Amino acid sequence: MNTEILSRIQFAFTIAFHYIYPPLSIGLGVVMVIMEGLYLRTGKPIYEQMTRFWIRIFALIFGIGVATGIVMEFEFGTNWAVYSRYVGDIFGSALAAEGIFAFALESGFLGILIFGWNRVSPRVHFFATLMVALGSMFSAIWIVVANSWQQTPAGYKIEGEGMHARAVVTDFWEMVFNPSSIDRLSHVIIGAFLAGSFLVLSVNAYYILRNRHLAIAKSGFKIALVVATVSALMQLFTGHRSADIVAKHQPAKLAAFEGHYDSLAVADMYLMGWVDNKNQEVTGISIPAGLSFLIHQDFKTPVQGLNAFKKEDRPSAVNFVFQTYHLMVAIGVILIGLTLLASFLWWRGQLFEHRWLMHIFAWAVLLPQIANQLGWYSAEVGRQPWVVYNLLRTSDALSQSLKAEQVLFSLILFTLVYALLFALFLYMLNKKIKHGLEGNDEMIPEYSKRDNPLLK
Repeated sequence: MNTEILSRIQFAFTIAFHYIYPPLSIGLGVVMVIMEGLYLRTGKPIYEQMTRFWIRIFALIFGIGVATGIVMEFEFGTNWAVYSRYVGDIFGSALAAEGIFAFALESGFLGILIFGWNRVSPRVHFFATLMVALGSMFSAIWIVVANSWQQTPAGYKIEGEGMHARAVVTDFWEMVFNPSSIDRLSHVIIGAFLAGSFLVLSVNAYYILRNRHLAIAKSGFKIALVVATVSALMQLFTGHRSADIVAKHQPAKLAAFEGHYDSLAVADMYLMGWVDNKNQEVTGISIPAGLSFLIHQDFKTPVQGLNAFKKEDRPSAVNFVFQTYHLMVAIGVILIGLTLLASFLWWRGQLFEHRWLMHIFAWAVLLPQIANQLGWYSAEVGRQPWVVYNLLRTSDALSQSLKAEQVLFSLILFTLVYALLFALFLYMLNKKIKHGLEGNDEMIPEYSKRDNPLLK
C-alpha cells in the first residue's frame, strides 16, 4: 500500500478508536444531569446513589477519551502537512473555540463533579454536573463545525496558488453556520445521546438479570429508556435532514449511498443490497423510485447519479459507502423498534417481566456505537476523493516527505498501544460494574420505594 492509503487507514483507525468515548461521555452526561436533578428535586437517596455510580464511570470514559484524542492532533502535522496549512486558519478558529468554550469548561468543573460530594452544596454540585455535560457537548459542536466545513465550505477565500494555497476565514459565523453544520451536529449529538443512554440501559439490565440493586437498577433503566426513546425518534428526523443536505451539496456522495449511477433515471431506495461498481449494478431489495420521492417528493423526477461526475471526482469505494450507510440506517430502525417496544411494556406494567428483553438490552449497548462509527465511515469515505469538498484532494493533502514504511511502523505501534488502552478500559469498566453501586437496596428508605413512581 502507498503512503496515502496507509495514512488514511492510520487516521481512520485512531479517530474511530477515539470516537468510542466522546459519544458515551456526552450521552452519559445528559443522563447524569437528569438523575442528579431528580435527587435535587426530591432528596431521595436512590437518585444520589445512581448519580455517584455513573460519575465514576464517566470519569473513566473521559480519561480514556482525552488520552486517545491527543494523537490525532499530531497526525495533522506528521501525515497531513499540506492539509494542515490549507485549513489551518479554519481549524485554528474552531479548535481555539473548543479550548475556550468546551474543554476549559468541562475540565474546570470535572474536579467538583468527581470529588465535590460532601464538600460543596447539592446545588453547586448539580451545577458542576450540568457544566461538565454542556462542556462535552460544546466540544462536539466545534469539532463537527470544523468537519462540516470540509463537507460544505463557506465563509472563506483562497490565498496563494498550487501547493501553497490556503483557505482563509472571511466571515467567522458563515464558516460556523456552513450549510451542513447544524443538521450534522444535531445528528451527531443525538447519536451520542443514544450511546450514553444505552450504556445505562445495558448496565441496569445486567443488574436486573443478576437481581442486584433492583430498586436503583429499575429506576435508572426507566430514566435512560426515556432518553433513548426520544433520541431514537429524533434521530429519524435528523437523519432525514442530513440526507437532504447531502443531496443538495454533495450529490455524488448521495448517489454512492444508494448505488445510483444513471442521472436520467429515477432513483430507487434500497433496503439492502450489493453494489457491483464495475458493471454499475445493484442487486438487492428496494423501494422503486423511493429516493426520488424522498428528495423531490415526486416518484418520477430523476436523481443525479455517479455517471454525472468525472470518474476521478466521485467515490471509488461505492459498495463500502453503500453498506455502511444502509447498516447505519438499519440499526437506527432497530433502536426505534426496541425502545418503543420497551416503552409499550412499561406502559403495560410489564417492562421487567421479560428476561429476554433485559438480555437484549444488556447487549444492545453495542448498537449505537456501531451506528455512530458506520455513519462517520459513510460520510468520510463518501466525500472522497476530496478532503475539502471540491477544493483539496486527499492525495494532495499529504506531507510531502512522508514515506510509506514510516506510516506502517507508526500504525503498528498505535494498534498495539490502543489495544492495551482498550483492554484497560474494558477491565476497569467491568470491575466498576461488578463492584456495583454504593450501598444496597436496604439502604433506601421505605418512603423512597413507596413514593417513587419509577419503582412501581
